[in-house]
Amino acid sequence: MTTDRRRFLKNLSKTTIGAATIAATPLTGIQAASTSNTAANVVNVGLIGVRGMGWADLHSFLKNADTKCIALCDVDADLLAQRAAEIEKKFGNKPQTFSDHRELLKVKDLQAVMIGTPDHWHCLQVCDACAAGKDIYVEKPISLNPEEADLMVKMVRKHNRIVQVGQWQRSDRHWIDALKELKSGSIGKVRQVKAWADVNYGRDFAIVPDTEAPKGVDYDRWLGPAPKRPFNKNRFHGSFRYFWDYAGGLMTDWGVHMLDMVLAGMNAKNPKSVMAIGGKLAFPNDAAETPDTLTTVYDFGDFSLVWEQFMAMGTSPYLEDVSEPGVAFIGEKGILAINRVHWKIIPLEDNGRYLMNPMPTRRSWDSGLDAHTKNWLECIRDRKDPNCTIEMGRDTAVVAQLGNIAYRTGKKLDWDADKRQFKNDAESNKLLKANYRAPWELPKV
Repeated sequence: MTTDRRRFLKNLSKTTIGAATIAATPLTGIQAASTSNTAANVVNVGLIGVRGMGWADLHSFLKNADTKCIALCDVDADLLAQRAAEIEKKFGNKPQTFSDHRELLKVKDLQAVMIGTPDHWHCLQVCDACAAGKDIYVEKPISLNPEEADLMVKMVRKHNRIVQVGQWQRSDRHWIDALKELKSGSIGKVRQVKAWADVNYGRDFAIVPDTEAPKGVDYDRWLGPAPKRPFNKNRFHGSFRYFWDYAGGLMTDWGVHMLDMVLAGMNAKNPKSVMAIGGKLAFPNDAAETPDTLTTVYDFGDFSLVWEQFMAMGTSPYLEDVSEPGVAFIGEKGILAINRVHWKIIPLEDNGRYLMNPMPTRRSWDSGLDAHTKNWLECIRDRKDPNCTIEMGRDTAVVAQLGNIAYRTGKKLDWDADKRQFKNDAESNKLLKANYRAPWELPKV
């Protein structure tokens, strides 16, 4: 994660969760939730991927009473030992540590796992956890491609697991209130939605030579099913997301969060078609493979969706003062615009009069991430579907991935949601599929 993004997240509203802020805070700096330590009540959790959002997710989960971390897994031995020591110091129990997630899944009395690894690992680890009978919290996007996403839905339902996808706006009262207002019909019929990630960061991502992997890092296991390549620090840690082997750039990073809110607000799942233009227009010679500039247009039949992303050109359309990804629902009477900091309604005018009453800005006041992990815990106990189901995670991941495929092929693509493929385009359909490096194989349901 770049310095600009760290600063950007740190300066958000204090009630808004930022991955960098949470991940940088040791567990010892947070008040632990009280626990009865009654074995029948405690939910024992393990974490796979202990850096960044994985650590933030666990951090949030352990604020709840009667929760306990008993196992950690990561390919970085030094970081793994550091995290285990932090948990022991705060909570008094030393979690078992592993470099192989399959060994973690064998731990006695482990009930649930949180997965914070890079995108290309999510499918394998979710499927293995399902087969091991564990409930799961998995970071977004749930998969690297649509084939994996569809498989994960089947696996979760086959094994009847409680899976919460880390699209935490689904649990955030700030977003829930805004979408409730949208669905009241106050802004009139919505024919177009705009979503964006116009971020300040992205500069100074220079190409660097390959090197040996850092001491203590099992790099071959970090690669997992991805193609074999020499170690390069640009492909490691947070910046992995700008390489097609492991992720999908801004579209599947910020885009999944914002597109999820579009689908939730419009009660939508599958576009009819998608096309995209853009490229590496700002930094053509930097290390990234994914585009720094992109405009993607989706046809959902009764409304259109325009996705926009810019690196190093931070702005927030319709919302002042904050360079923050967001969504704008454009109705016939007004525009409802929202990001993680605030939301408001901008009334449209006709012949000198507003078509609806203005609505002052509402600001975020709570932690959506904390509400999301608490909801997962409650659903583990009562066996009900959580706020962001595996199907919701699948739908949003696929929408984002279709946009990336349209960009990579340079085509307007017609999507057949029933057949799970593009219509009459064999070349583009190849990009829907997983292609694992041996000995890793796509799981079978």
